[in-house]
Amino acid sequence: MAGKIVESDFEWQAVPQGRRRGFWQMFVLMVGFTFFSASMLAGGTLGQGLSFSRFLITVLVGNFILGVYTGALAYIAAKTGLSTHLLTRFAFGEKGSYLPSLLLSVTQIGWFGVGLMMLAVPVQKVTGVDLWLLLLLGGVLMTATAYLGVKALTMLSFIAVPAIAVLGTISSSIAVNDMGGPAQLFAYQPAEGIGIAAALSVCIGSFISGGTLTPDFARYGSSKKVAVSTTVIAFFLGNSLMFLFGAVGAISTGFAEISEVMFTQGLIWPAIFALGLNIWTTNDSALYASGLGLSNVTKFSKKKLVLVNGLVVYEFCQLARLFKLNVAANRRDCASRLFYNQKRHLRSFQASFV
Repeated sequence: MAGKIVESDFEWQAVPQGRRRGFWQMFVLMVGFTFFSASMLAGGTLGQGLSFSRFLITVLVGNFILGVYTGALAYIAAKTGLSTHLLTRFAFGEKGSYLPSLLLSVTQIGWFGVGLMMLAVPVQKVTGVDLWLLLLLGGVLMTATAYLGVKALTMLSFIAVPAIAVLGTISSSIAVNDMGGPAQLFAYQPAEGIGIAAALSVCIGSFISGGTLTPDFARYGSSKKVAVSTTVIAFFLGNSLMFLFGAVGAISTGFAEISEVMFTQGLIWPAIFALGLNIWTTNDSALYASGLGLSNVTKFSKKKLVLVNGLVVYEFCQLARLFKLNVAANRRDCASRLFYNQKRHLRSFQASFV
């Protein structure tokens, strides 16, 4: 079994020590999880509403809080070898654990759908390929790696993490040069400001649900030190990097969406490649985690539930098309619409602190 790609997911038991993973495998797995285009989109929104220095402070503080929270969860996961959903039984009992498992699973299924649209819509705009063919192809590939398990997620992340980091750095460098250099970046002042409290809520809230599922992956750490260090690096530095890429691109081009930023820069095919890997590494992790959660509730295997969840998302997209909610017909894709009125909501939120 150890040599196979398809492996046990340990839905109902602790991960045995012989199946744990070392630093580099855990590093790419956790960083791949946090490298997500929605974080760049949130970063772009904050970048357009804060001065760059205030943006940096906000993102570092917000992701530090996320790092502390997820690091504590990683410690518990590595010590026990248990998933998020098995750990909740200690607090809520077996029956009581069904509610948090269900809530967390539904959020991850939802983000899987959002991520799938974030990939399919820009690619469709550039290539002209039928949107639903792209949804099907992307959904099948992402579902496949989630089905195969953590080993497949790790193998994909070994490719995706350096590729995303390099392409994001290239895009950000172009953006800074287009602005006239770092001095112009730090001189940027937003037309409409966002309060620090509201900005922190966006930064932390953008990944708090995924962060809560840290034990689903950190339980594979060979030691508590490995699990905690890789998790903190992923959420504090990895997620901060995604926010930074999004903010720099947004300040330079006026677009909060990384695909539009890179298209504007002429990086069309690199953008499709980076966007695909970026979303794939998070979407398969989200689907994997949702399968574990629903497995706790239904007692069906995680692999069966991953297939069901992937099919549910695709069918929902088809229903959206029937009811004319197809994002290709709108000005922005479905992920953008989550942030479309972000500044207005943030101003309202900020007003509550006055």
